[in-house]
Amino acid sequence: MQFGIFTVGDVTTDPTTGRTPTEHERIKNTVAIALKAEEVGLDVFATGEHHNPPFVPSSPTTLLGHIAARTENLILSTSTTLITTNDPVKIAEDYATLQHLADGRVDLMMGRGNTGPVYPWFGQDIRQGIPLAIENYALLHKLWREDVVDWEGKFRSALQGFTSTPRPLDGVPPFVWHGSIRSPEIAEQAAYYGDGFFANHIFWPKQHTEKMVRLYRQRYAHYGHGTPEQAIVGLGGQVFLRKNSQDAVREFRPYFDNAPVYGHGPSLEEFSRETPLTVGSPQEVIERTLSFREYVGDYQRQLFLVDHAGLPLKTVLEQLDILGEEVVPVLRKEFANLRPAGVPETAPLHPAVVSNASNASKEV
Repeated sequence: MQFGIFTVGDVTTDPTTGRTPTEHERIKNTVAIALKAEEVGLDVFATGEHHNPPFVPSSPTTLLGHIAARTENLILSTSTTLITTNDPVKIAEDYATLQHLADGRVDLMMGRGNTGPVYPWFGQDIRQGIPLAIENYALLHKLWREDVVDWEGKFRSALQGFTSTPRPLDGVPPFVWHGSIRSPEIAEQAAYYGDGFFANHIFWPKQHTEKMVRLYRQRYAHYGHGTPEQAIVGLGGQVFLRKNSQDAVREFRPYFDNAPVYGHGPSLEEFSRETPLTVGSPQEVIERTLSFREYVGDYQRQLFLVDHAGLPLKTVLEQLDILGEEVVPVLRKEFANLRPAGVPETAPLHPAVVSNASNASKEV
């Protein structure tokens, strides 16, 4: 089981102090958060991709390349890479380069994003969001697996005899997740390719997440990649931790109440009841996280959001200390004990994929 954090990179005023960090501070703080994630023993750091205020992560590969140079074990990922508005050729080049720089410690999550105006900014039509996601990923998949590509589609100029460089490290493309909040077409796409499916699992009730993951598992098996239980599933989540739940709720409430994404809407208690947001003690977070497998089955990656809504860096680093020391070790043990034989423990890692490919070629 892989545990980690993801950031959306928002620049939000701290409602308790009235102070807004600069973009420079937010970018530097994001690096500090990633380094802390490795220090406390987490497996994954993932960054979103946004091209509008109040967000700063418009260049995920630049950020992740810098973090790669300062870490040794951390898996570097995205949450999300915009498959709809980025050129698949550029994605292929950028992430293959990052893969080389990080010695294979890279995967990425494809998604459509949640900012409608980004489409015309990059010359696309939001009404074509799903067709763009399907066609662009088909090309990216091909670019990473064929040395010379001929391609003709609807949304970009044709390619003739094109080779994307650099080639993926060891001939193994980065593992791909397809992230979705609400679109069954994306679950279908992940299943078709045998890729991972990442359910956002933040704003929606568990019944919706259960439905999406079930569809993905069924279609994964339909396409012959394995049993439904062997499908690679990841979940998002939100937590805020303190030693006791009363302190956690009291401290987090002003951040929740004023957060751009859900502030001035449902109460903290309502939102916590209807979504996976967990504000409380380490034991409460452990119990809530373990309950996810009751409706999605055994899964391979859990990412937490801990650094949004104006939370100061000091508080975020404290969250990571608690996760690394008190929460994740227990979750690792419990998930491992509950996992049936034959169900993948983690998402595919580069060394294992290379080794399996080598062994397969020897058998042939």
